[in-house]
Amino acid sequence: MTEPIQPIPLALALDQNKVNLGKHLFEDVRLSKDNQVSCLSCHSFSTGGADRTLHEVGGKGLGSISTQTVFNSGFNFRFNWNGKFENLVDQIDSLMQNPNVMGSNWGEVVNKLRSSPEYVQAFARIYSDGLSPLSIKDAIATYEQSLYTPNSRFDQFLQGDKQALTAAEQQGYRIFKNYGCISCHQGVNIGGNIFQRFGVIGDYFADRGNITKADLGRFNVTEDEADRYVFRVPSLRNVALTPPYFHDGSAQTLEQAISVMAKYQLGRPLSKQQTKLITQFLHTLSGEYLGKPL
Repeated sequence: MTEPIQPIPLALALDQNKVNLGKHLFEDVRLSKDNQVSCLSCHSFSTGGADRTLHEVGGKGLGSISTQTVFNSGFNFRFNWNGKFENLVDQIDSLMQNPNVMGSNWGEVVNKLRSSPEYVQAFARIYSDGLSPLSIKDAIATYEQSLYTPNSRFDQFLQGDKQALTAAEQQGYRIFKNYGCISCHQGVNIGGNIFQRFGVIGDYFADRGNITKADLGRFNVTEDEADRYVFRVPSLRNVALTPPYFHDGSAQTLEQAISVMAKYQLGRPLSKQQTKLITQFLHTLSGEYLGKPL
């Protein structure tokens, strides 16, 4: 039987020199205007590649949107909740200039990094144009592609080890598929590859109230009424490690998130036992980074 989910490859072909350089940049606070915030500030590896908060990023208020994990982001087909960016480079460009994130510009960043002989030499070795905005973005994007988490217990199960999951976890996966969760959460990243309206069956936003601009989703990008409340479906990889859930951070637990999805996306309420079993399955999606469990 062909499964709708594919395991993450154990290895990806990436330029290791770019990966190493991108790692230094990812951790460097000089990319921010006030030298206080790095990419790692929002995407801590100790919290699943996200920050487990809704509003705060290095002391700056982002306002109304939840930080998504950087792990496995290279497998996504679009970036940001509203899918505004088609690739990692464009997203990095926007975050650099966003006053609520890095609040800087490429002229400032390049000047700061050029004061470091190590950076100048490293860029000269790897890139024909040396240290430039384009090469900085490329190095960071390459590093972000290296942040993949293979070998979850579920991946081991998909690769033939039927003992990798308990009977309860396998039952949770069957419910996940049979109830229709799989229609949005499939592929290598178990999501991240389509857009979907939040509230297919019920009106989630009317019930929650206090609608913000961030709630409009892809409408903020296209201004097409058909895209109101439409979001890029998030990946479920390592999902047990990255609460709170949804763009608004409204679900504090996986059980809450599952119940909301069942009500507003599927229109098929789940029993407590079914919710528990799906939760157990979702815990098997936590993978390894650099050979160590997250």
